[in-house]
This record gives sequence, structure tokens and C-alpha cells, in this order.
Amino acid sequence: MGTFGLIVIGDEILSGKRADKHLPKIIELLGARGLSLGWAEYVGDSPVRITAALQRAFASGDVVFSTGGIGATPDDHTRQCAARALGVDLVLHPEAAALILERMQDIAREQGKPYEPERPDNAHRLNMGVFPAGAQIIPNPYNKIPGFSCYPPPPDMSAAVPPQGVKAPLGGSEPHVVGERGGDMSAAGPPQGAKAPAGGSEPHAVGERGGIHFVPGFPVMAWPMVEWVLDTLYPHRFATGAWLERSVIVFGTMEATLTPLMEAIEREHPGIRVFSLPSVDHREYGRHIELGVKGAPVGVAPAWAALLQGLKAFDVKLGPELVRNQ
Repeated sequence: MGTFGLIVIGDEILSGKRADKHLPKIIELLGARGLSLGWAEYVGDSPVRITAALQRAFASGDVVFSTGGIGATPDDHTRQCAARALGVDLVLHPEAAALILERMQDIAREQGKPYEPERPDNAHRLNMGVFPAGAQIIPNPYNKIPGFSCYPPPPDMSAAVPPQGVKAPLGGSEPHVVGERGGDMSAAGPPQGAKAPAGGSEPHAVGERGGIHFVPGFPVMAWPMVEWVLDTLYPHRFATGAWLERSVIVFGTMEATLTPLMEAIEREHPGIRVFSLPSVDHREYGRHIELGVKGAPVGVAPAWAALLQGLKAFDVKLGPELVRNQ
């Protein structure tokens, strides 16, 4: 199985107009389930760069969360780029359309106004339900406007019957069809509206291939949607209690001096990763190195003992010991 990845999309992040809050939160949400983030990528609002990033992510086999750019304004390109990355058409997802119409009714009711789905601005809102063909929706508990999940095509499904889609509404400000060649609809993954098995005891079959789960840039919407994806599609990968990290603060040496010891620990303890985090201006410890081992608890114990024993050969002072687990 692939690892977990994150793509954060938006010029506002790269320009500094807004600070990214997704990276630390995704790390937290994964960590609470015994999982970890393998990589993260930041991309501005460039369709070419977004498409390239999504193509790499689909090819990786990883489970990837993508935040931002799924709205229906001219600077939102993520949905179109996802379709390009998969080589499929954009279509109006029926279940997404129903949820968006339901949201319009809610707004009209709240404002005491008549519900007018044919009004131009309401018709345009349906573009937020235009996804790559074959996408699954991700429910949004905040305002019902869903996100979506897409999966790369498995090698043995190239001849699969393409799923059917409703064409996007006319009059929108963005393109509804990507390319002129149509595209192999099977490439987008499961049939539209497919759900995980009841109870969430096992993931949806396509989830095993990796894929990208697209959520809004707003944390209040994105984070519950990410939790839904994890708890619905990937509970079989939760590994609480299966990972342990032990480290010690080391004073009076440099990483280069400790490197042979680190290499020996990894060589003699397969499956264990050794890490060193140097700091020159820590507010509590000043100049130091946090040196440690991490991995399965059964393997960490002997590796940790070997690390402490190996440090005795150096003229160093040891500070506090730190422990983290999931």
C-alpha cells in the first residue's frame, strides 16, 4: 500500500496572504489513527502545475488529500485539472447536484426568499458539482456542498464500460468538458455515487489503489471531510499502538560525529529508523541534537538500548529523554 500525501493548492498560501493550517492538522488527524504523512506539496493557482502535481499523485499509488480550488470561480482550477490528469470528461454528478439544490433551498428558506433554481446565480452554483467522470462524492457536514474522490485506472480495467454522467449546466463561466477526445471513463474509478460498505468495517475496493480526495480550502469544511474519508474508506489501515519513537537530547557534539553510530543502529536493527534533529537556538535547550529511533515498539526497545550504549563512547552530555507513540 502507498503512503499518505497532501497537496495544498492556492496562490494565497504561496503569497503569504493566508497561512496554511492544513499540514499540521492532517498530520494530527493521521497520527490519531496511527498513520503518518509521507509527503506534502504546495501548488499555486496554475492549471499546468496543478495538473502535473495531480498526475504525479495519481501515478504514485498513494492516498492523497488535495485542499483548495474546487469552487466555481475563475481562479478555481482543481476540478478541471483533475479531469485532465485522468484524461476524462467533466460531468455534473447527480448526487452532488441534488445536494447543491438542497443547499439553495436552505439558503432561500433562511433568507425568507422564494426558491428559484433557474435563476442564473443558482444555476451557476451547480458547477460546484461538476466533477471528473466517475468521481465519488465526499459529504460536507458544514454546508452540504460536497467534495469528491477520484481513483487512477487499474491495469486490468482498461476495457471497462464507462460510467454515465449528466452533462454540466450551460451558462457557467468555466469549461464543462475537458478536451475533445472524450476519454476513457473507466479511468476515474468507481461508479458515480458509490459508497463505502455499511458500517465502515472495510474500505471501498477502489480505495486500495490509492487515489486523491478533493476537499475545499476552508478548514471548517475540509477537516471533517478528511476525517470522513479516513474513517469510512481506510479504517483497515489504522495502526494505533503500532508505532513508537524514543529520543534523547544530546549536547556537545555534531551530527557528523554521531553518523557512524546512527548507520550502525539502522544496519543492525532492520525496520527501525534513526533520526537526528539539530537545533542551534532552542529556547529551552539551546544548541543540541535530538537523537532517536522510531518504528514498531518491539523493534524500538533493543535499538534504543543500543543507541544509549553507543553514546557512551562519545564525550557528550545527555539531557531529557522523549517518548512519542501512536
